[in-house]
Amino acid sequence: MRTILHSDCNNFYASVECVLHPELRGKPLAVCGSQELRHGIVLAKNEMAKQWGVKTGDAIWQARQKCPGIEIVFPHHGEYGKFSHRMREIYYDYTDQVEPFGLDECWLDVTGSMQGGIEIAAEIRRRARAELGITVSVGVSFNKVFAKLGSDLRKPDATTVITPENFREKLWGLPAGDLLYIGRRTRQALGGRGMYTIGDVARADAGVLRQLFGKSGAMMKNYALGLDDAPVACLGEYEPLKSIGNSTTTARDMLNVEDARQVLFALCDSVAARMREHGVKCGMAALWVKDNQLCGFERQMMLPQPTNLSKELFDAAFSLLQRHYSWHRPIRALGVRGGHLIDEKQAGQMSLFSAPQREKQERLERTLDEINARFSGCALRRAVLLRDASLDGGDIKNGHGESPLQGGREIWQFPE
Repeated sequence: MRTILHSDCNNFYASVECVLHPELRGKPLAVCGSQELRHGIVLAKNEMAKQWGVKTGDAIWQARQKCPGIEIVFPHHGEYGKFSHRMREIYYDYTDQVEPFGLDECWLDVTGSMQGGIEIAAEIRRRARAELGITVSVGVSFNKVFAKLGSDLRKPDATTVITPENFREKLWGLPAGDLLYIGRRTRQALGGRGMYTIGDVARADAGVLRQLFGKSGAMMKNYALGLDDAPVACLGEYEPLKSIGNSTTTARDMLNVEDARQVLFALCDSVAARMREHGVKCGMAALWVKDNQLCGFERQMMLPQPTNLSKELFDAAFSLLQRHYSWHRPIRALGVRGGHLIDEKQAGQMSLFSAPQREKQERLERTLDEINARFSGCALRRAVLLRDASLDGGDIKNGHGESPLQGGREIWQFPE
């Protein structure tokens, strides 16, 4: 039987801020985006803020209303990345099968180790406290899904063991939405059929689940029954990316096509640069729009040929905007995503007439990548991005404002 650990850094952003600023320890604290850039929501909070009812996604004014003395700090994503890297170095001392699930979570397969899973979990928790000054919760189980559920059960700084003998007692009473990959809409659909708990999903008729959700229905039932044999990836062997994208809320509403053009070009620049960084091209472009009444939609289109060029991605995204948005309201947020990714070396044959021009453009954009990488990403900017500084939505290049998933299936997941 396998021994799988899931390690989850408790209140990660807030914990790192307390290490960087010891004077904040012992005070209720929330890490929030910028109000000026309209990202003014709670991204993370510590245990003391939780006790006052502060929740992730609360507006800053709501957090202050719930907890008048709360300390508000702005995120330092570079520091979070450093702490995440140092935490993974600890994991690698026990196994090379370490699979990230975001910045602050990882699965570890320690099957066959000289130490047992419980002992390794205790060491990881001790070293996180001593070497990084943060705490982690660890789930120990025989598969990935139950290990993650275990790490969620007791926080902070705890180890929870889920075995073939106790998983029904410990897990089947939990909400169905706690099961991995069950999102809000799926949870609502399950509830509409009288399935509210993980146990309800486990006992449900497999044919009904398959009829409702297709292959995902069968997967949900297997997960609830503990029938998960997915391996933990070895170091550097993560699941291939399915899409790469970015989105931003601008400092003021976009009032017209020219406003949207500026923001779209910035987003396409960042997405195309990430695709080149990962050595892939996209065969599909998607556009996500949210208006100032918080109503949103996504539209997508197939591309004539795979690309990782900013201009070609922009042309596709802009055409989707013109085709599907009537400007009945100003736009609050935009997102761009490239899907159907393939290795850039395997991209299809270019047109005989467009090949020289595209090759020239690829060389140009890679040169821009190199220059900006050398000078912290700010050495060269397109003139279109300088048109109106009030449309700056923050660090679009790095997606700061919401954290991109790392080592996962997508670099950016569009909001629902």
